[in-house]
Amino acid sequence: MSISRKIEGFIEQASLIRKMFEDGLELKKKYGEGNVYDFSLGNPNLPPPREFQESLEQVVSENIPGKHTYMPNAGYPETRARVAENLSSEYGIKFDFEHVIMTCGAGGALNVIFKTILDPEDEVITPIPCFVEYFFYVDNAGGKIKFVPTKDDFSLDIETIEKEVTAKTKAILINSPNNPTGKVYDASSLRELTDMLKEKSQKLGKIIYLISDEPYREIVYGGIKVPSLFQIYPHTIVASSYSKSLSLAGERIGYIAIHPEIAGVQKLLAGLVLCNRMLGFVNAPALMQRVIARIPGAKVDINAYKRKRDLLCDGLSRVGYTVQKPEGAFYLFLKTPTSDDDAFAKSLQRRRILTVPGRAFMKSGYIRIAYCVPDETIERSIEGFGETLREFTS
Repeated sequence: MSISRKIEGFIEQASLIRKMFEDGLELKKKYGEGNVYDFSLGNPNLPPPREFQESLEQVVSENIPGKHTYMPNAGYPETRARVAENLSSEYGIKFDFEHVIMTCGAGGALNVIFKTILDPEDEVITPIPCFVEYFFYVDNAGGKIKFVPTKDDFSLDIETIEKEVTAKTKAILINSPNNPTGKVYDASSLRELTDMLKEKSQKLGKIIYLISDEPYREIVYGGIKVPSLFQIYPHTIVASSYSKSLSLAGERIGYIAIHPEIAGVQKLLAGLVLCNRMLGFVNAPALMQRVIARIPGAKVDINAYKRKRDLLCDGLSRVGYTVQKPEGAFYLFLKTPTSDDDAFAKSLQRRRILTVPGRAFMKSGYIRIAYCVPDETIERSIEGFGETLREFTS
């Protein structure tokens, strides 16, 4: 055998979303790009904001000494200072540049965090449905992940989480707005969660970190606000990126931010910086660091995603689906009329509609629809969604 049994098993487990994407490429070759309705990947389709293009052109044209050389492993101090300044302004807490570490996206940030804090067999608890790669990120650091169900509306079930906390628990990992559900966890449930963590930490005589994966934080609708964990729990670590808010998924630029009052702050920072290097990420891309430092507050047109959400949800409701509009991100987690979400997704695929079965996110009986696609893709797919629903309900 040429690869490890473990990785061979992981390939099968992780391949579902990618397989749907690759199947879509074949369908597009056969039927043409405009005749395949690909909702499989959360790949932003909006252009970056104008400020980004202008800043990029400036940075490329300027004669900056050492523009492409190595930098401190935590990133350029001026970029970190700008991110810290934004955090301080948003949360009313004084962040210094040292509380921010620039990373290769939120995925890189999470891997660095887990490598830093986890000993072998340490446990990380996360609600499901969730992003499938969390399992691999925790495993990369030798830890164990424990999945806990959410309530029927995908809100946090604090009692269920509490039952899973043990002496081996090192962290709780949450993602809000959530991929795949679009759920935004409200302030009340987050305060209940952090109160429980404070109580458990005191009882166990150890700190339980709260890790928040926030690449979709800026993408929310209807005046909804994403509550700040920094303001209610001092042992918070945030992983974020500009992949979605600036439509820069391919540039791999993100950061880790830690609460200034987190336990053992200096040792934690030293560990994060070391792991940023030893994992091979080394630095977030130099060019992107220089660009984002110049455009604080810039983001894509969120109203465009809201329009796509409404177009999809209203269309699906019209052909017979029961739909609860997501509060954020750009995914709809749609309940299927059968528990066999694979069969339902395959039926949609026969109509050249590509979605991802819910089991890829640890929740069967659903499909994920990524609506970060052209409006016409949504409009032209609705009839096929209706035909598939009737196939399973008539």
